This record gives sequence, C-alpha cells and structure tokens, in this order.
Amino acid sequence: MLKTLAKGVNYLFGKALEKNSITVSSSLGYLYRKRTIDKNYFDYIRLATLELISYEIRTKKLLGNTAELGVYKGKFARYINQYFPDKTLYLFDTFEGFDKRDIKSETQKKFSTGEQDFSDTSVSSVLKLMPFPEKCILIKGFFPESAKAIDDSFVFVSLDADLYEPIYYGLQFFFPKLVHGGYIFIHDFNNENYKGARKAVEQFCNEQKINYIPIPDFGGSAIILK
Repeated sequence: MLKTLAKGVNYLFGKALEKNSITVSSSLGYLYRKRTIDKNYFDYIRLATLELISYEIRTKKLLGNTAELGVYKGKFARYINQYFPDKTLYLFDTFEGFDKRDIKSETQKKFSTGEQDFSDTSVSSVLKLMPFPEKCILIKGFFPESAKAIDDSFVFVSLDADLYEPIYYGLQFFFPKLVHGGYIFIHDFNNENYKGARKAVEQFCNEQKINYIPIPDFGGSAIILK
C-alpha cells in the first residue's frame, strides 16, 4: 500500500519534488535483518549508509577505533557513537568555528567564503549528546596539530570539516591509520558551497592512486574504502 502511494506521489509531483531535491523512494526492500535508523535525523541516506557500514565492520570483526573531524554540535557523531558502542570515538574540532588559518587558505584558493559561523557549540554540549560518553575523547584545537599525540588504528572516520585544508590533512592523517576494510566518510564532496572538499579528495586519491564512491546524501558525501 505504502509503496503504491509513494509511486503515485512521484507520478503526480515528481517534477516539483526533483526541483526541490526531494526524492520519495523505497530502500532495502529485501533486507530483513533488524535495523535501527532514527527517522527524525534529517539525512536518511547518510545515516542509513553509516548503519550499513557499521554492520559490515562488526561482521568482519575489524579491530580499531572511530573518529570524526569537524564535529560542530555532534549530531552525526552521536550516531557514530551509537553504532560503534564498543569503540573509542575521537572527536576533533576547534569547537569555536573555522580557524582563521584555514579560512585564509580557503579564500585565497576561492573554494568558499569561509564566512559560515559554527561557533555555537562546546565540548560539554557535544558530550551530553553522546549515548556512550565514556567512550568519547574530545580533542579541542587546530587540526592536524591537535592530533600529534594520537597513535591508534581506525575502522571508521568521518571528515566533516567543510574546508579544503582540514579535509586534505585529515585524509593524510587518517588513511595510513585506517585498517584494511575500514571506511572514511567525506562530507560535502558534492556540495558546491564548499568546493575545496571535492578538491581535497580528488588530490589525495590521485596521489595515493586510490578511488572514492560518491553517494547521494544531502551533503553529497564521498566514501573511501581501504
């Protein structure tokens, strides 16, 4: 019944929905295992992909921890923490918005304006959002300087720093530490408001002779699998 209704909505309003970047579609209709997806999260594709990847990592029993660079208020980090409850989650951010050094490079290269204000967050407010806060290590500071003391391996990393330099340096830092079978999410790869994200991924992958997979989530993420 619901599938028929969805088809009818697409038939009647498909062009209007497409114009507003809205898609009505079924998903994983033949996967019968129980999945936990927060329907209130604004980006179903991004979150559902994270759940699928966490399942693959658990099934393969990969050893290593998780991380996110570019945490902001922790809305995506909370699900990394949820889906990997037994793994340490490193959370890197200035927790004060974009660093002036990154903005200078970004504007010089004309990738974006760097004007967006992401300073309305804090270490304490992010930690309160985590379902397993005891597994989280919040590291405040300018990346990659803030990560110099980190010597660990990773099964999953989210790069959501928006700007070219932190994303590029994030790939340089985390990819060598990624275990075989591990994943890196790069947010905003197909976001034309942050063109440096794509440039950073393309440059790094070209240097390493590796590839990436773009996915159609709201921010246009790319995924690297090692």
